[in-house]
Amino acid sequence: MKALSRAWLLDPSPASRGQARLGQAYLGWLKLIRNPLAVAGVVIVGALVVMAVAAPLLATHDPIAQSLPDRLLPPLSPGHWLGTDEFGRDIYSRIVYGARVTLYIVLLVTVTAPLFGLLIGVMAGYYGGAVDVALMRFTDIFLAFPRLILALAFVAALGPGIENAVFAIALTAWPPYARVARAETLTIRGADYIAAVRLQGAGSGRILVSHVAPMCLPSVIIRVTLDMAGIILTAAGLGFLGLGAQPPLPEWGLMISSGRKFLFDQWWVATMPGLAIFIVSLGFNLLGDGLRDVLDPRSASGGKG
Repeated sequence: MKALSRAWLLDPSPASRGQARLGQAYLGWLKLIRNPLAVAGVVIVGALVVMAVAAPLLATHDPIAQSLPDRLLPPLSPGHWLGTDEFGRDIYSRIVYGARVTLYIVLLVTVTAPLFGLLIGVMAGYYGGAVDVALMRFTDIFLAFPRLILALAFVAALGPGIENAVFAIALTAWPPYARVARAETLTIRGADYIAAVRLQGAGSGRILVSHVAPMCLPSVIIRVTLDMAGIILTAAGLGFLGLGAQPPLPEWGLMISSGRKFLFDQWWVATMPGLAIFIVSLGFNLLGDGLRDVLDPRSASGGKG
C-alpha cells in the first residue's frame, strides 16, 4: 500500500490537478526531511504548538498561583524542575503557559501583516507608475524606523496590553512583505500567461487574486517563517518594558523583566524564559531556511530521491 501511494504521488503524468499538487507537496516534504537542521526546526516549532495546546496537561502547577514559602527555589528542586520565581510560582509551568501567549502573538501577526504587505506589494508591482511610487514611498516611511522603536511608539499611543502589542507589531512588520511581493510581481506581470488571461477578458482584480498573488506566496511564506524570530523578540521586548503582556500573565519577556533583579544570585528566574525565547527563535529560523530550499522555485530540484 505504501509503495502504491508513493508511486501515485510521484506519477510523472498526474490524472488530476489534485494529484499534481499532492505530488508536489510530497516532493517538498522529502526535500525538507533530508535537511537535518530543517527537521530540528520542525521539531522545535511542533513542540511549541504542543505546549500551547496541551498546556493544562503538561504544566505541573497553576502558572499564576503564588506560594511564598517556595519562593526562589533553584532548578531541580522537589516538584519544581526549573525552580520558582520571587512569588513562588513554578517557572516550568509559566514557560509552558507562556507558549500560548507566544503562539497567539505569532498567529495574529501572521494573519495580518503578511496579507497587508502582500496586497500593497502586488498592487504596486502590477500597476506601476504613480501607484507604485506612492505605495513604495508609504512603505519606506515605515522602513525608515527600527521595528522595536516604531512598535514602542504605537504601544505608547495605544496603551499597554497584549492586544495593542500585537497590533503594533503587525503595523511594523508588513513593509518587508510588501517589498518581496512587489519584486515577485515585477518579474511575472509581463509573463505570457498573464497576457493570455488578460486577452480572455479577465479584469485586474481577478488577475491579481488568481494569478499574481499565488505566485508571490512561496516567497512571502519563507519571509514569514524567517521573521518569526524577530516578531517573538519584539513581543518579548515589549513585555520586558512593561508595554506588552501585563502581570500576572506568564509571558516570556515579562518573566525576564521580573527576574532581572535576581540575575546574579537566582539566575534561573530570568535565564529559563530567556532560553525558551532563544530555542523557539532558533527553531523558526531553521524551519525558514528549510522552507526556502523547498519553496524557492529557483532552487535545485531534488525531491525524488
